Amino acid sequence: MNTQSKIYVAGHQGMVGSAIIRALKSAGYANIVTRTRAELDLTSQADVRAFYESEKPDVAIIAAARVGGIQANHTYPAEFLYENLAIAQNTIHQAYRSKVGRLLFLGSTCIYPKFAEQPIKESSLLTASLEPTNEAYAIAKIAGLKLCQFYRQQYGVSFHSAMPTNLYGPGDNYHPENSHVLPALIRRFHEARQSGAPEVVIWGTGKPLREFLHADDAAAGILHLLRLENPPDWVNLGSGQEISIGDLAGLIKEVVGYRGEISLDPSKPDGTPRKLTDTSLLQSTGWSPSLTIESGLALTYASFLAELAEGRLRA
Repeated sequence: MNTQSKIYVAGHQGMVGSAIIRALKSAGYANIVTRTRAELDLTSQADVRAFYESEKPDVAIIAAARVGGIQANHTYPAEFLYENLAIAQNTIHQAYRSKVGRLLFLGSTCIYPKFAEQPIKESSLLTASLEPTNEAYAIAKIAGLKLCQFYRQQYGVSFHSAMPTNLYGPGDNYHPENSHVLPALIRRFHEARQSGAPEVVIWGTGKPLREFLHADDAAAGILHLLRLENPPDWVNLGSGQEISIGDLAGLIKEVVGYRGEISLDPSKPDGTPRKLTDTSLLQSTGWSPSLTIESGLALTYASFLAELAEGRLRA
């Protein structure tokens, strides 16, 4: 991949896709092709085929997916499986048909077994049962990963995948019910500061450990993988660092400038005690993230305030 390469980014309006666009432009890649969902239906084989045949990109980065929280995954598993399977098979197969030279498929660490040994190695894939609450989404992402692996194995194409951990950053979803823990805490502490609330209550004991990676670091990692001559078939894309929910809440309180108290509600569920990826394979290729959780949170809160002021906040 060079700065003259024509690069297609699927899902460019999402948090990860927009970070990839920023990273590409910053690195001097100007020939970037995008399509909105209204302009290109990735679940339509005919439409995707016509797009690839018309644009003929040199590189494809597949960051598009139907996503949602636990409730959405539970309520609409058929749609989550069908749509994400269709997106994967259409974008990957039609890229092969159109002789795309390089393709990176973005998955998720939810592909690994629910009770995978921690930290989670790439080799734990398909060794045990998945987490039932997002099984449909995970199966579709596994299928995309395996398509890349088998097309590479059978046809010699440079198609490979990255499995990001919990991502956060500009353009995140701050919905009070459907967002992930980090953006949800940013919103709650911000609103508590604005209203002068005396305390913010955190569900559970605050002890569960989670791993986070800023979207800009994820994008940098993706560009690094695309520049490798012989990348792994799939690789964990994470920080390799973990933090308790209680400590995370304390950091967000500090970044937001909230002066009230943090209270824990141990009657509420904690969820999985620990989820951490093993990033040794990624590190062995010569890459590691540059942002600490502290600096990443500061950047994210600044973008939250800007998005809120400009009426662009996803909430």
